[in-house]
Amino acid sequence: MVDTAARPAFAPAGGQVHPRDSSPDRPCSVAALGTVVRDYVAKLGSPWIEGEVTEWNVRAVGTFARLRDIDGDAVISLTIWSRVRDRIPKDIKAGDRIVVCAKPEYRLKSGDLSYVVSSAKHVGLGDLLESLERLRSRLRAEGLLDPGRKRRLPFLPHTVGLITGKNTDAEKDVLRNAELRWPHVRFRVVHAVVQGDQCVPSVLAALRTLDEDPEVDVIVIARGGGDFQDLLGFSDERMLRAVAAASTPIVSAIGHEADRPLLDDVADLRASTPTDAAKRVVPDVAEQLALVRQARARLTTRLSQRLQHEQVHLAQLRSRPALRAPESLIQDRAAWVDQALARGRASADRALTRGHAEIAQLRASLRALSPQHTLDRGYAIVQIAGEVVRDARQAPEGAEAIVTVARGSFAATSHGERGE
Repeated sequence: MVDTAARPAFAPAGGQVHPRDSSPDRPCSVAALGTVVRDYVAKLGSPWIEGEVTEWNVRAVGTFARLRDIDGDAVISLTIWSRVRDRIPKDIKAGDRIVVCAKPEYRLKSGDLSYVVSSAKHVGLGDLLESLERLRSRLRAEGLLDPGRKRRLPFLPHTVGLITGKNTDAEKDVLRNAELRWPHVRFRVVHAVVQGDQCVPSVLAALRTLDEDPEVDVIVIARGGGDFQDLLGFSDERMLRAVAAASTPIVSAIGHEADRPLLDDVADLRASTPTDAAKRVVPDVAEQLALVRQARARLTTRLSQRLQHEQVHLAQLRSRPALRAPESLIQDRAAWVDQALARGRASADRALTRGHAEIAQLRASLRALSPQHTLDRGYAIVQIAGEVVRDARQAPEGAEAIVTVARGSFAATSHGERGE
């Protein structure tokens, strides 16, 4: 017999029949059953649950996931509201093994049981992920993750340096795809250990070798996909600082699209895959030839348009009267010059006529006033001692005088003043 006194006293409200006391004649209501289930679930608190993520759907309001039992087929639904999402690892994805702290919630209206997550971490990787986040924050504070410090890759590198594992798919993908895009591309490949304890020192030695080569214009660090632990070397602080200090642009091509080691953030360019890196470091010769053809076609079109425009402009200029009959300008100017010359000659003739008349008048006036004219009329000029005689008393008897007449002069002697 079950001891009912030891059970929690769950009682539906409103005097409804308790599910435990229900019978065919006295059934309980859906609300009564839901209330008992909700209250019982609430007593479970917030247990820590371990499982494998089978679904991970990120939405604006929150993340909705499903967690499957490690050893069986049992599955629960997880709800991670947006206010909690920033406090859990951002790299959780389907297939990860995690531990969550979740509070079970039963919804009366829908009858759904969900687990609201307040914390989550990777199994066995929580401390490691936390240390990587601290390293990311420290590098960001130092400016090593600043997009402004990243260098642009050369358009067509002289030599591409490649650091990768020997005879790996990553090496083949980079070389094959780069040569398909640009057949004459040159590579200097330095093999390195890309997994395990020797990964970091091996990659650092290869990086120093290529960075010191003056012919290497860009360096690609490539590795295929793998587990999180396999890629830890590419989040090592020593490697990150060496990449940041390198004088040659660095391309990170580690793993697949979902893999994000810290090297992706420090490198000058992040390629999602080794194949993508080959597409980023060299241009596609077919695309470049197409661009050249397009540029030449645009140039030809522009030149043709310019020539047509100039031809139309020249035709318009030639159709203008000044260029169609340029002699008309000379003829018009010549007629104007002839008219000006005629007006000038007429004006000069009139001026000469007036001048001749004025000279004749002046000559007549001058002749009338001339002493010679007076002499021609029979008068004479008498001078004694160099002075003109105007008074008879100036010529006393015996005075020698010079008498000037119309034609010449002669000497005379005065016999004194005579009465009138």
